[in-house]
Amino acid sequence: MPTDTEIRDILTSVKTIALVGWSPKPDRPSHGVAAFLKRRGYRVIPVNPGQAGQEALGETVVASLAEAGPVDMVDIFRRSEEAGAVVDQAIAVGAKVVWMQLGVVDEAAALRARAAGVQVVMNRCPAIEIPRLGL
Repeated sequence: MPTDTEIRDILTSVKTIALVGWSPKPDRPSHGVAAFLKRRGYRVIPVNPGQAGQEALGETVVASLAEAGPVDMVDIFRRSEEAGAVVDQAIAVGAKVVWMQLGVVDEAAALRARAAGVQVVMNRCPAIEIPRLGL
């Protein structure tokens, strides 16, 4: 579990975030968190194969992380059992941070990411951590 200092360092160093599982529905948490992060000055690239090609948050929605281009952090809005595959893709594209949202935990994937030099946050939300840490 990362410390508050580590989370603060992550949230103040990353600039580009790929948000996997983004939804175009305004009532979905992934939509609200993406909009929050965009308002906070991050570049947020929505990743959703069913919405690929649409415009959102000033970006084109992409189908996969491989299409997102270089990203600093991958924010995962997928079920825990699907998170491992996303983590493996995040490692493959060279992300520095993998952030699994509230309720998303995959210890094996976290170990793989850490072994590859990727920082991991699990079962947390940046839209909660940013105000909590006064960022």
